[in-house]
Amino acid sequence: MTYKISPDDLKLETLWEILKKNGKLSLSTESVELINRCRSYLDQKLENNTSPIYGITTGFGSLHKKTISHDQLNKLQENLVMSHACGTGPVVKEEIVRLMLILKIHALSLGKSGVQVQTVQRLIDFFNEGIIPVIYEQGSLGASGDLAPLAHLVLPLLGMGEVIYKGKHYESGTILKQFGWSPVELMSKEGLALLNGTQFMSSYGVYIIAMAERLSLFADITSAISLEAYDGRPDPFFECIHAIRPHKGQITTAKTFREILKGSQIISRAKAHVQDPYSFRCIPQVHGASKDAISYSKSVIHTEINSVTDNPTIFPDEDLIVSGGNFHGQPLALIFDYLAIALAELGSISERRVYRLIAGQRDLPEFLVVNSGLNSGFMIPQYTAASIVSQNKQLCTPSSVDSIPSSNEQEDHVSMGANGATRLLRVADNLERIIAIELFTAVQAIEFRRPLRSSDFIEDVIKSYRKTISFIQDDKVMFGEIAKSIDFVRDYEIKL
Repeated sequence: MTYKISPDDLKLETLWEILKKNGKLSLSTESVELINRCRSYLDQKLENNTSPIYGITTGFGSLHKKTISHDQLNKLQENLVMSHACGTGPVVKEEIVRLMLILKIHALSLGKSGVQVQTVQRLIDFFNEGIIPVIYEQGSLGASGDLAPLAHLVLPLLGMGEVIYKGKHYESGTILKQFGWSPVELMSKEGLALLNGTQFMSSYGVYIIAMAERLSLFADITSAISLEAYDGRPDPFFECIHAIRPHKGQITTAKTFREILKGSQIISRAKAHVQDPYSFRCIPQVHGASKDAISYSKSVIHTEINSVTDNPTIFPDEDLIVSGGNFHGQPLALIFDYLAIALAELGSISERRVYRLIAGQRDLPEFLVVNSGLNSGFMIPQYTAASIVSQNKQLCTPSSVDSIPSSNEQEDHVSMGANGATRLLRVADNLERIIAIELFTAVQAIEFRRPLRSSDFIEDVIKSYRKTISFIQDDKVMFGEIAKSIDFVRDYEIKL
């Protein structure tokens, strides 16, 4: 599959499809024309202009007062890329780097950045050939663009820095020679166009939203199994109760539960208790609120990936070169904090259900083993879930409320959205582990309701789960079972 990069609206689903199917990219005729037109306008402007233009004929940040001679404009851009490649910390996931390449290509294709077509084409070549620049998690303030990460993204275009190719690390110059490519010679404005932008933050957002949507649905499925195992009531999922408090996520969650539980013997039998604890009774409200947060966050990310976020921005039709602040990551920073809380809450309520299942309530054996005392059973998986939930609470301290001035206070308010993005991925990974522990516990617990059956859907999930994770009769080493449960949550194909 080849996807044409064009000014048309780019959807998150398209990005996921490109990655999943290992698609290729090409520039549309319209994008080539837009890029060439903007570049020609800038070249003509520089020939006739005597006034300073930020970042094109001046230095950067607080050095904007320094004028650069015409014969040094290209060197200025090369120096910018080299000097800004100051990332450190863990290496960014390859899937996220691939997203960064697509998003940077798409942003440049909108024809407001003043780059050469051959520069954009080289980024496309990298993507299509599976050449992944080595980028580090730490270094961006999320405000003057994701400067350090994006510098590492484009440094290999100049034959510098490192790349990953077919699973191995190489000096980028070696790979350029292997493909017969010469280093790109940056023209005026190009370094700034490549480094300014929110593609590091945005790529994390695209990657995590896909995780969040899947984990939200898996949280529904897992908690439905827990509800059955706990012999919970169906009343909190009745359509009428949600019609009078019509939050979209709440309505969707309740509807999903009604579909999942349809035909269950367990949910339809008479109950001895008249009410369930909040961790069961309020699933539609809690899960639903997180769904709404995910949906809103997705809308912000969609707007961001279809925006021009470098600086200055070039408007050939208006005969304007405008120095503004579209690179500031505040819209993303705020939703990353919001989304972290929403995902952490899915984990928090999940752990409470785990606790209820092991507590020896409603005719379930204590710690879900018959011969308890000699066996500790599921005592410690709950400890592990509680530990992860606590860490997520600590990770949910907002990043966006922090700001440290930089560049001699020229850049005096920053979003810290990049820190919010990398932190959010940790929260999402943690949620995946918590849900896996609940699933491990719930599938164990529901066996004590036999010979009663749950719905066909739930029984199919349990049957698939049991292919790799067996019923725990007596104590065994548990971390391997939890790891297999995490793999199941990550890989199981949901058919709902």
